[in-house]
Amino acid sequence: MTRINLLPWRDAARKRRLIEFAIAGGIALTCTLVLAFLVHLEIEGRIENQLARNRVLEGEITELNRQITEIQDLEKIKSDLLSRMQIIQRLQESRPEIVKLFDALVTTVPDGVYLTRLDQTGRSVIVEGRAQSNERVSAFMRNIEASDWIGRPNLLLIEHRDNTGTGLSHFRLSFQQMIPPSQLSANVLPVARNRAGAAMSNDRRAPLAHRSSIG
Repeated sequence: MTRINLLPWRDAARKRRLIEFAIAGGIALTCTLVLAFLVHLEIEGRIENQLARNRVLEGEITELNRQITEIQDLEKIKSDLLSRMQIIQRLQESRPEIVKLFDALVTTVPDGVYLTRLDQTGRSVIVEGRAQSNERVSAFMRNIEASDWIGRPNLLLIEHRDNTGTGLSHFRLSFQQMIPPSQLSANVLPVARNRAGAAMSNDRRAPLAHRSSIG
């Protein structure tokens, strides 16, 4: 019976399988490394794109913040200008009223009453002075009540503290600066006309704006 030695063939087959396994493992490892590299490149690309978008957004946000700051500065300047214009307008409007106030005081202060101080806050006026008697102060208050430009007198203080021997009493009273009804109507009519004119101009502009939007 012939005997065949299979050991060399088995060793060769084992070596061949080892080589094939090593080649397959190398190919798999290479593919894995290539795939990992491609994934890394994709992730890096997306990160770079997102960073670029973030830089663009940051630039736009910075520009918007700058514009907002400029708008706030302009609004502050506008508010300051409006406040100054209102102060100037109030001063211009108060000039004739101050004249009327002193004219009214000249006509309402009776003989025997001497004013020494006048304080005004808005339309509220406080005067101090000396009077020969309480009846003179009462006459002064009646004259204030009867005036067209001042009214609502209120006696705050009256006392006799004369150290000079003149016999004059010290008094303090308040009253309100008034506007006669005739003056109110004269002021209301120009305002109403201005508002009506503004409304008509707005009505005229509205069709033009509508046409331009259609075109």
